[in-house]
Amino acid sequence: MRRGKHKSGPEAALAARPAAAVPSGPEDVPARLGPRDVLRVGAAGLRARPLRVFLSALGIAIGIAAMIGVVGISTSSRAQLQATLDRLGTNLLTVAPGKDFFGDDVEMPKESVGMIARMPGVLSGSGTGSIDAKVYRNDHIPDGETGGISVQAARLDLPQTIGLTMADGTWLNAGTSRYPAVVLGSAAAERLGVATPNQQIWLGGQWFTVVGILESNALAPELDSAALVGWDVAQTRLGFDGHPTTIYTRAKKDQVEAVRELLAATANPESPNEIEVSRPSDALAAEQATDKAFTGLLLGLGGVALLVGGVGVANTMVISVLERRAEIGLRRSLGATRGQIRLQFLTESQLLAALGGIGGVGLGIVVTAIYALSQGWPTVVPPWAMAGGVVATLFIGAIAGLYPAVRAARLAPTEALATP
Repeated sequence: MRRGKHKSGPEAALAARPAAAVPSGPEDVPARLGPRDVLRVGAAGLRARPLRVFLSALGIAIGIAAMIGVVGISTSSRAQLQATLDRLGTNLLTVAPGKDFFGDDVEMPKESVGMIARMPGVLSGSGTGSIDAKVYRNDHIPDGETGGISVQAARLDLPQTIGLTMADGTWLNAGTSRYPAVVLGSAAAERLGVATPNQQIWLGGQWFTVVGILESNALAPELDSAALVGWDVAQTRLGFDGHPTTIYTRAKKDQVEAVRELLAATANPESPNEIEVSRPSDALAAEQATDKAFTGLLLGLGGVALLVGGVGVANTMVISVLERRAEIGLRRSLGATRGQIRLQFLTESQLLAALGGIGGVGLGIVVTAIYALSQGWPTVVPPWAMAGGVVATLFIGAIAGLYPAVRAARLAPTEALATP
């Protein structure tokens, strides 16, 4: 090295060592590098090539951010679902008529709602009944354009049993249930273009006044696209026969299974086999299981991105070894052992991967937070995912830097210094 030339990078880190640390004879033991010295030498190699380091770390960061984002968004979604179930309860059961031996539709007795409500272990029971009627925004809409809106007769205690909440207006009461008043589900109101109550719609060939609009309900999504009228007015004005088509039952939490076993026989004692009993929360749990399978697929894609980032780190380290042969030869001639050279390049690859991993974890958390907030979900990123992301990058860095480190250690001092 020319006298007076400014030292930088690993040479400067080496020159900062005390003179006594450099072996002066064959009997001298090579100086041992402490943890701080290893970090200084490794970081010096990265600082010398900032743009290349940034691009390589970015590849790792994208893979980790993808994995953290997938896990975080999935976990946030499940947290929202669990909060919904905790609020609405998992003790809601529904009863519906099935089919008879010949495959024909059957009817439940008119008294089935009352019989179920009086069962031991049942907190409340209510029901709806399908009405053969169509609903339109006004009386000028062609009959074929139904908009997929069903008309249902509803009992007054339906909101308490299901947990319905009003987005606007009020629910039916003892007075309005006998007159042409209607409550719209959230989707039904949107399709009809009704934003506020006190508007009239054309239902069953006559005008009905909208008195309320429901919030969407996860446990009874069929009501979102329904127009709900009172049980009495449905019988007097719309030809409703009084047979319920769906009975909603809220059971005590510790007696859900026992109540479930007896619902069919209670709803239709003569033909319990023609009754179908379901638990809406089971459908939500099945949806959550589907989300988990989809999350596994996305995690696989994130793993591929992480592997690509690891290849980028390996490429960067191999090129670094080729470019720094003279530096390696100088260190070896000054007494550095093969093990110290290997440790230097392994440290560089680990630091490079750690930069990408930490950046990826931070980016993944930001992506999760933005998406969760846009959906109104709680932001949840499991600690194991963050720790796993960093550990994965360190593992990738060790694998990616192993070959370049071994290759650098095998260079003979004379061969390395002779390289132009």
